Amino acid sequence: KYEALLLGGLPEEGLAKAGLKVSSKVLISAAAPNLYMLKLVEPELYEFSGVWPKDPLKPATKLTLALAAQLMTPIKFEYGNGVVGKLFAPRGVSNTVLNVYRGILNILQLNIKKTQNVYELQEAGTQGLCKTIYGITEDEKAGHILLTKTRDLNHCQEKVMKDMGVAYTKKCEKCQQDSKNLRGATAYNYILKPVASGVMILDAGVNELIQFSPFSERNGAAQMETKQSLVFLEIQGTNIVPIEGEYLHRGSLKYEFSTELLQTPIQLIKIINAQAQVVEILNHLVIYNMGRIHEKAPMKFLELVQVLRAADAEDLEILWSQYRAKPVHRQWLLDAIPLIGTPVAVTFIKDKFLADDLTVVEAAQALVTSAHMVTASTEAILLVKALAVNSKILKNPVLRQIVLLGYGTMISKHCVEEVVCPAEVIKPVLDLLIEAVAKAETQDIILLLKVLGNAGHPSSLKAITKILPIHGTAAASLPTRVHAEAILSLRNIAKKEPRMIQELALQLYMDKSLHPELRMLSCIVLFETRPPMGLVTTLANIVRTEENLQVASFTYSHMKSLTRSSAIIHASVAAACNIAIKILSPKLDRLSLRFSKAFHVDVYHSPLMLGAAAS
Repeated sequence: KYEALLLGGLPEEGLAKAGLKVSSKVLISAAAPNLYMLKLVEPELYEFSGVWPKDPLKPATKLTLALAAQLMTPIKFEYGNGVVGKLFAPRGVSNTVLNVYRGILNILQLNIKKTQNVYELQEAGTQGLCKTIYGITEDEKAGHILLTKTRDLNHCQEKVMKDMGVAYTKKCEKCQQDSKNLRGATAYNYILKPVASGVMILDAGVNELIQFSPFSERNGAAQMETKQSLVFLEIQGTNIVPIEGEYLHRGSLKYEFSTELLQTPIQLIKIINAQAQVVEILNHLVIYNMGRIHEKAPMKFLELVQVLRAADAEDLEILWSQYRAKPVHRQWLLDAIPLIGTPVAVTFIKDKFLADDLTVVEAAQALVTSAHMVTASTEAILLVKALAVNSKILKNPVLRQIVLLGYGTMISKHCVEEVVCPAEVIKPVLDLLIEAVAKAETQDIILLLKVLGNAGHPSSLKAITKILPIHGTAAASLPTRVHAEAILSLRNIAKKEPRMIQELALQLYMDKSLHPELRMLSCIVLFETRPPMGLVTTLANIVRTEENLQVASFTYSHMKSLTRSSAIIHASVAAACNIAIKILSPKLDRLSLRFSKAFHVDVYHSPLMLGAAAS
């Protein structure tokens, strides 16, 4: 018998919580050596929304019926010496349902050592490879083995987690050492019975608590609590019969994200009929915002975006055909659709523009917004890539520029979520850059360098280096504007590969034959890498003998502005700059405003764990 209860909300008593309960019988039978089958029998789902534990759970009849076929489809899994291996399931079983199976199999993951009673190891589970501590005792009277294990979810390799909506922010690793946004732990309790072939699990109980705070955890945190129980009932003489069809390899125990709907925090909407709800909200926005903006307009507009996220391509087509000839309705739709943030929105904008249903201005506005809002999945990137080479887009310089720059932005967002970002995504831009350099098309070179700068992909460094004004290269004859864009395109790469960029930026800064503007830009790029004390001191030593006061003034003012930084992320650089400016002559501080200056302003608020900077 298996039961699982998930509850999310604030930990204080008397506050509302939301949750889900799964209850089912579980059948497990051998299919082959080290290969087993698992099937759910009579699965039931319950939902909870109210004050816990005062309010009751309610049967989720519709959800149970919708998922019944998948939940009762048997799956296969590898199992040997207490370790769960590969999972196999038919194509019709969704990732969401497969994750329910993973939750059950996660309980069966047991690395028992016969020679030790207390030990620690890195154990695979649904959350990744996490630090796990085992404790084993014997109940001699009952003839049972009592096993407890705890899993520290803060110390995981290959941790399964997903940051959403933060592609344009920098994560402060040092801040997370002092106060984490996300903490969690899981405790397992087993009653085991020794048998001839090993041990039998009679009873297993799991308690997991994950707490999240967007701000400092000292100010409180929301939590997700999970309770699971798996109780042995009996051994039956029948085997599980697999369904007809191919069983595909579907990963391991690790949780896999499905196509979950992008939800707006705080404002959760129950979507029953997306198309009808869109019509209702759209009419409300049009009627109540004719003369002046209604006070509820922002909330209603967010509702419109949220409901549109649940709409499919067919729904959008029906809505468009209904409202395309009504200017006010049309404008609200075109404002909302790019904010959906799904490939469906990009496809809609592309199809409508190619069909001449959108003006250039409408297409430009929609493409700019969608490039920033769409989730940078592989599907979305391929859509924008196809759009970038479309003949109709190529004929319009403004749209071509928007699409290409948007493509670079999407690559950057995509790479934030990937441990290793594939080089294939940036290759089309590199090919276009090679072609533009060969034809000496200055404007195209500048545009493509900006695209590479937006993308910040390390594999583009070689192509950018060929355009940098390094002595003895063919690129030295290119215009200063091109060189300036090439140097600036290194800024985002500098955050990912600081060591590589430090050498390159210092080499450019030391080249006194370069235009002063290019040397100053190299200084900016160098400080993007957060250089160590030695490198900052080297820079100060160069400034001491610098003859060009424009470059010297800029570098000195840049260092001095960084010394005033209060952000933890810049603490080491601020300390290094504080020492470096003491090496330099105080005369540089008295140079007038006709000499180049750099300004850096930042603010960091510890309780909120948030900061911002501008240079």
